[in-house]
Amino acid sequence: MTSLKSISRTAPSTVRATTIVSSLLTVQTSGRGFTDLTAEIAKFVKDAGAKEGAVMLFIRHTSASLSIQENADPSVLDDLMTVLDRLAPEDAGWSHDTEGPDDMPAHIKTMLTATSLQIPVLKSELTLGTWQAIYLIEHRSRPHRREIVVQFVGAGA
Repeated sequence: MTSLKSISRTAPSTVRATTIVSSLLTVQTSGRGFTDLTAEIAKFVKDAGAKEGAVMLFIRHTSASLSIQENADPSVLDDLMTVLDRLAPEDAGWSHDTEGPDDMPAHIKTMLTATSLQIPVLKSELTLGTWQAIYLIEHRSRPHRREIVVQFVGAGA
């Protein structure tokens, strides 16, 4: 059990959420893999005049997903793709295969990951950890045009 001596927190801050800013981010993927969206989301936070609140992301697809993962070592992303491929292999005899053998595994991989994320914004900055990045994960083999709704809710400039 953790002692209370090793836990600390800052005083709560209160803001009036008077700002909602929305945008549609379109990403052309090159096929299966991770696309780092962190810089684009940070730019959105700046352009929105966000001070304190939350930025939400929602991907409008069922065969691609969103994740916050390590950005320091590319082998982490390779290993994550390997795990997803093992959990939902293309050759498992899926009944849903009208769009190809990678379609049903892509739906399963999306179900196992996330279609939405929420990241707190404090002092006009995303509060991601040092080694965290925001990724779109393309689960299909061929390139796709993906749409992500990005929205800030909170106090603005």
